[in-house]
Amino acid sequence: MPTDHQWGPAGPHERVLDRGATAIAHPNIALIKYWGKRDERLIIPYVDSLSMTLDVFPTTTTVRLNPAARADTVTLDGMPATGEPRQRVIAFLELVREMAGRTEPAAVDTLNTVPTGAGLASSASGFAALAVVGAAAYGLDLDPTALSRLARRGSASASRSIFGGFAICHAGRGVGAAADLGSYAEPVPVPEFDPALVIALVDAGPKAVSSRAAMRRTVETSPLYRSWAISSKADLSDMRAALHRGDLEAVGEIAERNALGMHATMLAARPAVRYMAPATLAVLDSVLQLRGDGVPAYATMDAGPNVKVLCHRADAARVSEAVCSAAPGCSVVTARRGPGARLRMGAEQ
Repeated sequence: MPTDHQWGPAGPHERVLDRGATAIAHPNIALIKYWGKRDERLIIPYVDSLSMTLDVFPTTTTVRLNPAARADTVTLDGMPATGEPRQRVIAFLELVREMAGRTEPAAVDTLNTVPTGAGLASSASGFAALAVVGAAAYGLDLDPTALSRLARRGSASASRSIFGGFAICHAGRGVGAAADLGSYAEPVPVPEFDPALVIALVDAGPKAVSSRAAMRRTVETSPLYRSWAISSKADLSDMRAALHRGDLEAVGEIAERNALGMHATMLAARPAVRYMAPATLAVLDSVLQLRGDGVPAYATMDAGPNVKVLCHRADAARVSEAVCSAAPGCSVVTARRGPGARLRMGAEQ
């Protein structure tokens, strides 16, 4: 049976054979968002962000080197990948090969259990897994910081999924190589804080406007963006203090205001970017009602219609019931803090 290893500075990639390597990573949900990139080529965010890695919706990715092949092959959920998803994976492999001084094509096989493109951080788990397994397959000896920096080149949020629990991604300073070096994630030690996150899947289908396009439009046209980015710095400081205290009410209040502020910047873009659906608003109203009834529950949202509700673990069942009643037909998944990206080693790959 395979054994899961947490990836670390002395990872076991030296044992990877041509049969390939497999990595597993989980998505994370940002409690402080980073919305917007100041360098789209290097994927460097405008602001710092802070997230919780989940214990649900893992991505499993296998990379096998194939020196006899003429080109890379990419399989996503059992089907050949096409278009932008395929190009993003191949571009990432090219980066890994450049770092390793290698040229062999690879076969990449990815299985997502999180809906892709629905605002549920599939790119975070996907590129975190690809960073870990790609480095292993091509013989790169990277410590967690370097792995996080590499994962960021696929998706800024992926830098945080390298780590379990809570993690902060630094936006870094400067431009070019200096900015690249300074933008990475690191864990935020919060040993006693383990809330529930109730995920209301209002619509698991792909978004009409991709996160990349929405970010670009928001940064370029929203008159609210600069103010939100400035306020987000204060939110981050407040969030770190609240996490250190283990204060769920404060954590929830900060996360909710940060997320709703982000969506306000999108609504003010020209033309507006609107991810909220009628069922989204119904879920948000149910969260307000829960608080009115004395249940500490707080909403956060990413680029999509789905809502995540932070609450005490003891209240998760009541929150799930309220959410389902508010939006009939939606499905609910309850998550807790999960593990970081890891390489799977064993006789079977």
